[in-house]
Amino acid sequence: MRTRIFLFIGILLLSCSIAISKDTVTGESPSNQGPIELFTSPELYNLTMKWVNEYGSFDPKVKFNVVKSEDIKIAGLLNSGRGIGFIRDESFPAVHNKSTWSMVVGHDVIVPVMNSSNPFRDEICRKGISTEKLARILTNSEKNSWGIIAGNVGNSTDIPMCVYTLNDASVTSGIGNFLNISTPVANCVKVGSGEEMLEKVQKDPYALGFCKLVQIIDPEIQGFAKNVSLVPIDKNGNGKIDYMEAIYDNLQDFSRGVWIGKYPKSLSGNIYSVTSGKPKSDAEVAFLKWVLTDGQQYLNTNGFSDLVMIERKSQLDKINVSEIQISKPANTYAILRIVIVILFAIGAAGFIMDMIVRRKKMTTGAVLVAPEVSIQAFEENSVIVPKGLYFDKTHTWAFMKRDGTVKIGIDDFLQHVTGKLTRIETRNTGEKIMKGDRLFTIIRKGKQLNIYAPISGTITALNKAVITNSSLLNSAPYTEGWVYEIDPVNWLLETQFLTMAEKYKTWLKDEFIRLKDFFATVEVKVHSPEYAHVTFQDGGALTENLLSDLGPEVWEDFQTKFIDNTR
Repeated sequence: MRTRIFLFIGILLLSCSIAISKDTVTGESPSNQGPIELFTSPELYNLTMKWVNEYGSFDPKVKFNVVKSEDIKIAGLLNSGRGIGFIRDESFPAVHNKSTWSMVVGHDVIVPVMNSSNPFRDEICRKGISTEKLARILTNSEKNSWGIIAGNVGNSTDIPMCVYTLNDASVTSGIGNFLNISTPVANCVKVGSGEEMLEKVQKDPYALGFCKLVQIIDPEIQGFAKNVSLVPIDKNGNGKIDYMEAIYDNLQDFSRGVWIGKYPKSLSGNIYSVTSGKPKSDAEVAFLKWVLTDGQQYLNTNGFSDLVMIERKSQLDKINVSEIQISKPANTYAILRIVIVILFAIGAAGFIMDMIVRRKKMTTGAVLVAPEVSIQAFEENSVIVPKGLYFDKTHTWAFMKRDGTVKIGIDDFLQHVTGKLTRIETRNTGEKIMKGDRLFTIIRKGKQLNIYAPISGTITALNKAVITNSSLLNSAPYTEGWVYEIDPVNWLLETQFLTMAEKYKTWLKDEFIRLKDFFATVEVKVHSPEYAHVTFQDGGALTENLLSDLGPEVWEDFQTKFIDNTR
């Protein structure tokens, strides 16, 4: 055994030395790998050239070949395995396929704005503007009034509305796509620049403008320009700006809201970098790192919006970047030598440990259990929603049996979030409970969540199987994983406050937004290895078992801010 171990370590060290010496003699720096080919759609050409010129000041040896082309040609060039493409949302379907790799590098956000001194501002911020009202304003061939948005508040129906739109094809098409209309500028004054738009809105208390977000940002304060406010969009059409839509007060809340999906997608396009596969060239990787860090500052000056910090971290993770602050391309081959040494050291240590464990297993008969790892994407299609069940907003379900008793358990959504449960604390049979009372507690390795009763009644039976095997709550939450049977006392009335399959699926869309919002703001170190699975994927997607390995303080926050908040 000892001889085999030392022999293996010797071979590894020898191989490592050869690899390093070979790299030292013949290694070629990233700067000498030939020019980086960049393919850009026409509307991103100026931004791409700005990135190229600024990056050149960090590493003058790196050369670029920039080609301005149409979507189909870019797709063909990428499919041949060449270079990096920079495209916008509308070009993405034509370029992206199963073999391509992409990441988000910026945003192109269109916003409605008004003067902060508008006398109806408070009412507008309370109600928001629906797509129906927005379409009416933009397609009306007659004069508009503020009564369309503010309703019958004061003399709003008598106050004319001056509507301005930026004379930009992307703004026009973005609004048109959002409203599903072809010509959304029937009664609007077109302005030629962001500066002109800002001046119009700032001077006119009754102005309504449509422009890009970056055009109303004051870079000195990193907030909205003086005397300019966003007009909130009533995304769900319920006639008010509710909790899930309250993102318009400041730039930070709005930017985060755009990222996690609270703002209409058709008004918030992405800018992508696309390659034929995950970038392998050291020079290309270094350039893309820079675009996601130092290069972000040039998005604003070219009419686009930069990524928020957690977005940058999310995208950097896609190319295995550990540091966010990158001011100069790294000496890639020096890093490679260090990585090789570390990998060989890890391999040697792993070999030794494997030998020790194997020997111990042979002598003691121990059974090894692989650690639980789950990195699958968690989305709406991941959640099982059986028909015939009633669901409560605290993520429990209720089902009435033929004998009139009601089975109760947790829904599939919640078990996806918690990960494998290790214990459950329950109440006793015969106890009376009221809707909203604490019904049972689910526990994972000492961290817990209280679950509340969806209906009122008396506990008539307890599922003993979940007491001895609480993982049934994960593997079969609607069948073997039920928790109680209850004799209901107010079934018909209380089910009016519960939802069934289709409505529940619709409601879940908002729950996923709330979940993203929670994990975007919770105080956790998502860059730590133990929290790696919490990091959002491309486009703000979630991963399975988000809470599983987080600390008890995060579980407490989830209890109060996510579950208790819906009671």
